[in-house]
Order: sequence, then structure tokens, then C-alpha cells
Amino acid sequence: MQKVFIGSDHAGFEYKEAIKEALVADGFEVIDKGNAKYEELDDYPDYIYPVAKAVSEDLENSVGIVLGGSGQGEAFCANKVKGIRAVIGFSEFVVKASREHNDANVLSFGQRTITKAQAVEWSKLWLKTHFPGDERHVRRIEKVKELEEKLFK
Repeated sequence: MQKVFIGSDHAGFEYKEAIKEALVADGFEVIDKGNAKYEELDDYPDYIYPVAKAVSEDLENSVGIVLGGSGQGEAFCANKVKGIRAVIGFSEFVVKASREHNDANVLSFGQRTITKAQAVEWSKLWLKTHFPGDERHVRRIEKVKELEEKLFK
């Protein structure tokens, strides 16, 4: 089973705690990169970057879930790390397709955009959905990796 790194700022803290509790109850290994407590003036890069960095150091065995108010800043912060393919989960279809088509390794949620129940349910769905390795999807991901190699020299 994959390690699940999780992190959020104040705007995603409530959902982070709910997701973490649900995943641990389901037997997932969850590593919380913070914030450890609600702090109204904290900044998402302080918690999102450590999640993305940890995932990038073990791409085969780990994934990340990051949260904030909209999920937007969190996704673009995570995507600054080489090897990360972060997506914003705003529907069940997108969450599932992000794994099946894009082999996403970081899922970003906006606490102000979906319900807590959706965040928990979709986290579980995302973790249980696997990349089937269809040739066309592999080809596209490889092209993205080639671009990444050029950009991260």
C-alpha cells in the first residue's frame, strides 16, 4: 500500500483532519506534513511543498493529498516539484480520470469548493483507482516527463 502524504494551510485544515482520520481508519499509512494545528495566518507553500517533495522522493510508493481554500494554489505549488502531477479534485469523474488517464500523484482539494463528505469519499476513490497503463496515456505522460527533463535541468 502506498504512503499518503497530506498537508494543508488553515483554509483546508478541517478537511485534512477528516481525510486523515478516514484514511487511517481504512488502513492507509498517512504522514501529515502540517499544519499540525489551525493557524489562521499560515501560508500553503509551507505545507504543500513538503508533501510534494516527499512524494517526489518516492514516486513508486507514495502519493499526496493537499488542501486549501480553492485547491488552486496548492496544485500549482505542488507542480513546481519535479515528478509531480498534481490535479484539482472538483468532481468524482475528474478524481478518477486523474489516476486512470494521467497517473496523478498529488490530489488537491479546495475546502471552500466541495463538501467534507466529497473530500473524504473522493480521497478514498482516488487512492483505490490505479493507472492501467494504456499505451496512449503512457505515451502522453512520457511526453510530459520529457518536457520536465528540459525544464528542470
